[in-house]
Amino acid sequence: MTEFFQDTVGMSYEAAWFTATMVGILAISLIVMFAVAMVIYVDRKVLGAIMMRRGPNVVGPFGLLQSFADGLKVFLQETIIPSAANKGIFLLAPIVTFTVALAAWAVIPFDAGMVLADINVGLLYVLAISSLGVYGVVMSGWASNSKYPFFSAMRAAAQMISYEVSIGFVLVCVVLYAGTFNLSGIVMAQQGHGLGFINGYFVNPLLFPMFVVFFISALAETARAPFDLTEAESELVAGYQTEYSSMSFALFWLGEYANILLMCSLCTLLFMGGWLPPVEWAPLYYVPGIVWFLLKTFFFFFLFSWIWATVPRYRYDQLMRLGWKVFLPMSLVFVVLISGFLMATGHYA
Repeated sequence: MTEFFQDTVGMSYEAAWFTATMVGILAISLIVMFAVAMVIYVDRKVLGAIMMRRGPNVVGPFGLLQSFADGLKVFLQETIIPSAANKGIFLLAPIVTFTVALAAWAVIPFDAGMVLADINVGLLYVLAISSLGVYGVVMSGWASNSKYPFFSAMRAAAQMISYEVSIGFVLVCVVLYAGTFNLSGIVMAQQGHGLGFINGYFVNPLLFPMFVVFFISALAETARAPFDLTEAESELVAGYQTEYSSMSFALFWLGEYANILLMCSLCTLLFMGGWLPPVEWAPLYYVPGIVWFLLKTFFFFFLFSWIWATVPRYRYDQLMRLGWKVFLPMSLVFVVLISGFLMATGHYA
């Protein structure tokens, strides 16, 4: 794109690079925001189907415009700030959550070469950015000056830290096999990995358990059911969002669903071959890579919705036990097993 602005518009390299970067950021942001609106609709439709009700079906054809109507509604509502709240931090918290959720998409490759920043440490960047998401939740819980949001913020901090440790070791296992932190490189390393014709690490006996651990940890990292203890309406009203209204409330939801889509895309990139077709068969490569990427990401989002509709919520002690006493030792053992296997088989030679 930089070359396009240089050759067509006649810009200098610096101006062309800056313009191309801004266009790329705007394009990714708009695509992610539109995708969030659509997956909220899909989420409600899946829940409705499983619970044997209709879901959104009035606003627009098949109810497709329901999310946009809800967005317009919250935009027109009044923003109410509790009198005892810390006003500055109270308003900053949803902005932090939303901004951090979008920033992680800068290194996500939708297809070969279709990425805003194809950096060598893309996986570390995603891990670092996703770790910052807890700040918005903690800031909102503390600034609300209310006990239920505060309890929710403390839960969120402990929950995210617990499962990020396991996620970190799972990523180590993937990096050991791929030999790179670059997300595009990890995808290409999965080409023909399974039996010489299946694209993806999920068929590897050593990596499949890590795939399961990563998927469950992604549910906990995004506070989705059955790990939605930060938003447990039976005990915390609505969790850290209790005192929020209007667009500040909507920003939390937008950030939450952007994070969910990010985790679904990471499942696709790390274990399912990203934009590669499921198997090495020449006709499948005529389908654009971004189509395979979106289909796989949508599949994981469907699993997220399915689990939300069918699995009961964990108790808090069960949540912590699973993270620290099951996933952490298991992921550590597999780091040792995988590194030992790769050294013994001469993988790095």
